[in-house]
Amino acid sequence: MWRALLAALLIVPLTAQAAEVSPALIAAAKKEGRAVLYTPLIVDQGVRPLAAAFKAKYGITLDYARMDSDQVVLKIINEYRAGRGEADVFTTSLGIEALIAAKAIRKFQSVSAADLPPAYRDPNGFWAAVRLYVLGPTVNTDLVKPSDYPKTYDDLLAPKWTGKMVWRRNNLTGATGFIGNVLLAMGEEKGMDYLRKLARQRMIVINVSDRAMLDQVIAGEYAMTIAMTNHNVGISRRQGAPVLWLPVSPTVIFTEQIGLTTLGPHPNAALLFLEYALSREGQAVYQKAGYIPSRPDVPPFDPKLLPAAGGFTANVITPDVVAKNRKHWEEVYTQLFR
Repeated sequence: MWRALLAALLIVPLTAQAAEVSPALIAAAKKEGRAVLYTPLIVDQGVRPLAAAFKAKYGITLDYARMDSDQVVLKIINEYRAGRGEADVFTTSLGIEALIAAKAIRKFQSVSAADLPPAYRDPNGFWAAVRLYVLGPTVNTDLVKPSDYPKTYDDLLAPKWTGKMVWRRNNLTGATGFIGNVLLAMGEEKGMDYLRKLARQRMIVINVSDRAMLDQVIAGEYAMTIAMTNHNVGISRRQGAPVLWLPVSPTVIFTEQIGLTTLGPHPNAALLFLEYALSREGQAVYQKAGYIPSRPDVPPFDPKLLPAAGGFTANVITPDVVAKNRKHWEEVYTQLFR
């Protein structure tokens, strides 16, 4: 099933205590001494704290290279085709199916991944979700009155928003993800009808990161974006920024997946890092950094970022659905919004 309410997904049995990582794996990983991670995770906010916590626990160095998800996938595939693996472990929000098809990543068994809801782990064992993205509209509260906050998708079609809404193009946390959620939630016919109407709103398109677009909304350059990750908004609100994420239902949840490369030279250290990133202890590092952990027993810094506490519904779109539909969603963007 391509979508489900998050509340239903969270009904999974949790072990009374954290599952034990094999002492043999720990010993083998320590003998290797290091692992190399490719990831889109922000270095100062996420990667360095994870690397430091992992080394403090196991004495193993985590080297890392930060790049966008598409670059992570391309680099791993190119390394595999060249027969020389440099990365051992990776995270990505896009392209996992391409990595599987290229045989550039390998299956794994993880005691930590077993605690995740079914939609957050691959039944074939190639990936597990390490964090979540919850996408929806965000307003500058200095520019938009509470009475004008959109509550439904149809509210985004009001004439007062014409030429005033911004989004990123060709990204799951931007136009692509918004379009995908509309088409899957409403169905192709009704969804396309809605998107044609939205196109008449003269959407403003910018090619920057989530964080950079949010900063522009905070600065008052734009009154609203209709596609923004709510954890970024939550971080900014805690710092006093005039910005608010709006739970327009059904919103959408995408995941960032973690997996292991086929040719990585440090396979045991890589698996141990994967176990750590998915464990309660590792997920607490994500929590502290302001991200939304994938483990139900490690809530985000603000529980209202998720549907159960936030009072909204969400469609969880899994990597295989993204792989099958992403090209179509991007074609719709080009057809209607270019």
